[in-house]
Amino acid sequence: MGTTRQHPPGDLGREPEGAGVDADAGVGAASSDAAGRQWRTLPLRGVGGVVPTARDFARQALHEWGWLPASSADGRAAAEDVLLVVSELVTNACLHAEGPEEIRIAHAAKVLRVEVVDAGAGQPAPRTPHRAGRPGGHGMFIVQRLCLDWGVLRVPGRPGKTVWAELAAPA
Repeated sequence: MGTTRQHPPGDLGREPEGAGVDADAGVGAASSDAAGRQWRTLPLRGVGGVVPTARDFARQALHEWGWLPASSADGRAAAEDVLLVVSELVTNACLHAEGPEEIRIAHAAKVLRVEVVDAGAGQPAPRTPHRAGRPGGHGMFIVQRLCLDWGVLRVPGRPGKTVWAELAAPA
């Protein structure tokens, strides 16, 4: 299911530079764009405890957007899925791409998008065949299973990549 499309089904591509109005929302830079998407951005370069920091950032955004506290089991599961995807994408950047540089989360009516920017040249992919009983190598398999879609965005002439994943908003 992973792709390298520039514009995925949820059409929540990277926020244009300078879009929206920056505000301190307590979770890094916050902005909205012309399409009404709400974005949260947190620089991660040089941050200690990067995975828990990214999860806390995502959790705070979910609180601000009304996903947490969840009023139903489905809502709690959707929020936990987001936090797990954040953990997996940031961990992959730590293990395979010289660490994450930034995490961005966008929220629209029906889709939440997580983006992790890194300087790595590699191409993330679920390990095949997937062997559930073996340790390690499950990150992108988990992302693939939990998300509506995921992929990699590269900017020609610039090093690194953005690994993105989209999850459905709770019903």
